[in-house]
Parts: sequence; structure tokens; C-alpha cells
Amino acid sequence: MDNTQINPISLEFFLVFVLITLGVTYWAARRSRSSSEFYTGGGNMSALGNGLAIAGDFMSAAALLGVSAMITQVGFDGMLYGIGFVSGWPIVLALVAERLRRLGRFTFADALSTRVSERPIRIFSALSSLIVIAFYLIAQMVGAGQLVQLLFGLNYNVAIVFVGGLMVCYVIFGGMLATSWVQIIKAVLLLCGTALVAGLTLARFHFSLGELLGTAVAIHPHHAAILAPSALSRDPVSGLSLGIALMFGTSGLPHILMRFFTVPDVKTARVSIFYACLFNGVFFLMVFIIGFGAIGLVMPNPAFHTVSGALRGGANMVTMHLAYAVGGSALMGFISAIAFATILAVVAGLTLSGASTISHDLYACLVGSKSEKHELAVMRAATLVIGGAAIALGIIFRNQNVAYMVGLALSIAASANFPVLLLALRWDGITTAGALYGGIIGLVSAFGLTLLGPSVWVKTLNHPAAVFPWDPPAIFTVPLTFVAIIAISLYTKQK
Repeated sequence: MDNTQINPISLEFFLVFVLITLGVTYWAARRSRSSSEFYTGGGNMSALGNGLAIAGDFMSAAALLGVSAMITQVGFDGMLYGIGFVSGWPIVLALVAERLRRLGRFTFADALSTRVSERPIRIFSALSSLIVIAFYLIAQMVGAGQLVQLLFGLNYNVAIVFVGGLMVCYVIFGGMLATSWVQIIKAVLLLCGTALVAGLTLARFHFSLGELLGTAVAIHPHHAAILAPSALSRDPVSGLSLGIALMFGTSGLPHILMRFFTVPDVKTARVSIFYACLFNGVFFLMVFIIGFGAIGLVMPNPAFHTVSGALRGGANMVTMHLAYAVGGSALMGFISAIAFATILAVVAGLTLSGASTISHDLYACLVGSKSEKHELAVMRAATLVIGGAAIALGIIFRNQNVAYMVGLALSIAASANFPVLLLALRWDGITTAGALYGGIIGLVSAFGLTLLGPSVWVKTLNHPAAVFPWDPPAIFTVPLTFVAIIAISLYTKQK
């Protein structure tokens, strides 16, 4: 044990969650016999259930812990992350969901293959998807290790192996059905937990939002400045670029796009996205209250700070400290267990998406599957490989900044997957060369410029100045991909 302070209540709550979800996995394993059941859970989920599962896939521990911590530190600028996350969902609903569900079968590459040549576009979409999934997995695994180390006292490497083992178990035995129910359980717990903390926080301020914000302004070192946007005025290019990545990146995330194939028809897909919008909006409203509430109840309390004045456990633990302030160790234990369960659910969804890309897009459709049994065997083998890689990368990147990895994943998804998917679904003039080479241009430019930007080149690689001064690069790479796809398509069609 590395930590001397272990919250036994959080450990009990988490063990209960693990036992319940393992029971769900056992139940799902007995029903997941065909490839359709394994990839889509049979395709019979209700709109409400799928909406909760989508919300569970998207509401990560980074949102619960990271966004609330940012709001506590900088106020309104921290809210921009939540606004960006939520604003991406209407774009999914309006531009992608219906046509993707109508054309696809298991993955979004299925839909692309109906419009352009199958082999090259599947190879591109698989490469792009696996890169996005890899960076998302790294961020979640590192966050899991740090959270368990702080809350449960486990060694970091042991925590990483434990999380990796559980996520492999969910996917390899239960497939999409088990993963969906893990997401649903986690989403319900997360919504209830954040609502409880937010409600008890508002109760301390007589259920007056004005009193809560007034107290925050009086206590925070920047006072009224926390209620005004300042990041855009300091660096408008980076601010707008982040907004583009957050808004359009959602429509290119492979583990989110897979959810459209778990419902029986287009109408159910559309309604499930509406539910996901609703649940995500409510969640980030609770995070907003938690962030500002922590300014009034956590910042001035010396019990939550070290001798040097730093927040105990780091800035990301502000939600846990607020839960203790308003509900004692029982509520803190409950929220801690939910945060860890959130990571487990997200990594399970990511692992399933990556394994599906390998077994369906690469093996079954390109190499040629001998039978469904062989395809599912490849799926399970791919799950083991991805799980092992996630554990290794989580240990290797243990001291790295995970924020840029999430930004890189969203930037790549917005720059490569989203333009190719949108134009393939909405523009009849797209050609195979346009989709393939335009997508590659977006993928390489987003990846390369992020590596040369401040988050990686300066903060991670310790160079004195960034080669590319803006982070993330989506404001440049997203339009570049659209122009490249259209120009190459027009040129190749003319020839």
C-alpha cells in the first residue's frame, strides 16, 4: 500500500459495482453467440437505454474531475470545456446519426464502404480509429492509476493491471451487450452522484445560485474575473481551435459512432441521441455547480490543503473534497467509487471499439473470415492485445500530461474521421481517392502539428519554444481536410 489514508467506504462501493458488472458480464456472455450480438448487442436496445449508454461512454472521469477542477481554478474558462462537449451532440444528431445508422452495420467504416471502394477506406478508417482509441485509452488508464493510488492506496502499476484486467473481462466475454449495461449502470450512478453533490452544495447556499456565485467571487483570488471569459482574449486562435476540436471531434469518435448500430432502426437512433444530449447537458450543469461550489466550500478550508497551501491529492481531487465537505466520508466514498467506475466503463467501450475495428474492418472484411466463430476468436484475441497494450502504455506514460492526449484524440477525430464521414454521407461527388488521401492529410497534419505544439513540444519534450504555436491545431487541420477531400475528388472525377 502506497497511501496511508484509504477510504473503506469507497472501496466497498467499488467492490459492489465490480461484482454487479461481472454478474452482468456473465449474463451477457450466455447471450453473445453471434457476431451481431457481440458487436451490437443484438441491435435491439431501446432509445432510453442506448441514450444512457452513449452518455456513459462520453461522461468520463476527466469530465467529472478535470472540468470541475478547471472551473474551481479559472471559473468561466473551465466551463468552456463542458460547453464544447455538450455542443458536439446536436451536430451528431443533425449531420451523422440517421444516415450512419441507415448505411452501417457494425462500424462507421461499413457506412463509408457503401460510398467508396471498400479496401482502401477500411484500412484508413481502421488506422485513424486505432490512433484515436490509443490516445483515449492512455489518458483513461493513467487517470485510473492515479485515482486508485490516491483513493484506495494501491500501487500505481497494480492499479493499471487491475483496471486492464477488468476491461478485458467485460469485452472478451460479454461484448457490446455487457459493455452497454456497464455504461448504463455507470451513467445512472454518475448522474445520481453528481446531482446529490450539487444539491447538497446548493443547500449550503440556501438553494440560491446567486449566493453561490457571489460567495465564489468574494473568495476566489481573481474575484469577478472568474465570471468572464478570458482565454479567448488571451489566445483567440487556440480558443477557437479547441472549440472546433470539441464540437466536431465527437462526431468522429469510433466508440461513440458504434452506438448507432445497437438500436433497431433510424428513429430509435435519433431519439437515443436526444436522450444522450439531455443526460450530458444535465451532467455538465451539475459539474458547473460543483466547480463553483468548491470555491466557496473547499478553497477557504485549511483541512483540504497541505502545509504549503496545495490541495490535498492534487487539483483534480476538488470534487472529492467537496463531496466530503457536504456529505462526509460516506458521500466521498460513493463519489470516489463512481469516478473509478466511470473510467472502467469508458475503457471497456474504447477496447470494444478497437477490437471491432481489427476483427471486423481488417480481418473479416479485408482478409476474409472463414466463419463467425473465427471472427469472434479474432475479436477476443484483439481485445487481449489492446488490453495488454493499454496496460503497458498506462505504465509508460504514468508521469505524462494526459490532457494533451485527450485533445490529440479529439483533434484527430475532428480532422480525419469527421470530414471523411460527413462528406461520404452527404456529398455525392466524393471519390475513393478524395476520401483516402484527404483523410490521410487530415490525420498526418493533426498528429504532426499537435506533436509540434506547446502541449507536447514544450510541456512534455521540454523544448524551450513550440515549433507550432497553437494547441490544438483543429482550426487549421479541419478546413484543410475538407478542402483536400473536395479538391482531390473533383480532380479524380474529372480525369
